[in-house]
Amino acid sequence: MFRRIAFTLIAVTLFATAAFAQSSDTETANASARIYTPIALAKLTDLNFGSIVTSATAGSVLLTPAGVRSSATNALLSSAFNAATFNVTGEPSTAYTITLPTSIAITSGANSMVVNSWTSNPSGSGTLSGAGGQQLNVGATLQVGANQASGLYTGTFNVTVAY
Repeated sequence: MFRRIAFTLIAVTLFATAAFAQSSDTETANASARIYTPIALAKLTDLNFGSIVTSATAGSVLLTPAGVRSSATNALLSSAFNAATFNVTGEPSTAYTITLPTSIAITSGANSMVVNSWTSNPSGSGTLSGAGGQQLNVGATLQVGANQASGLYTGTFNVTVAY
């Protein structure tokens, strides 16, 4: 009889467990987001090809991102010249891309010259320092026409940095 009672109790327990089986379940997951410091670009110096003497032959003046100026066809006068420099700031130790113009025109009245073959240092992309900054230097090539008209030629260009 004791076995029968024990068997009955076990059967009732199993039936009760089956009758109250779980019909739903809940699990906890984490949510997260990584917020970056916005990337920023601040101009420090403008691109300046300096003073150039025109010639009877069209030519060009190269100004490297390191600030080295050269020309095979035009005389370069002793004058101030420099590559454009920018300060890039943002999230420390983060890579970014650099977009330079394809070409722009600089003008003096009705006269113009083309600036093209843009280069930068770093070239194409960079990585911000552990403090979140890096200097970006930009150079280009100025296309000087044969007997280019005298004048002060100016124009603007855009440089873009992005994560």
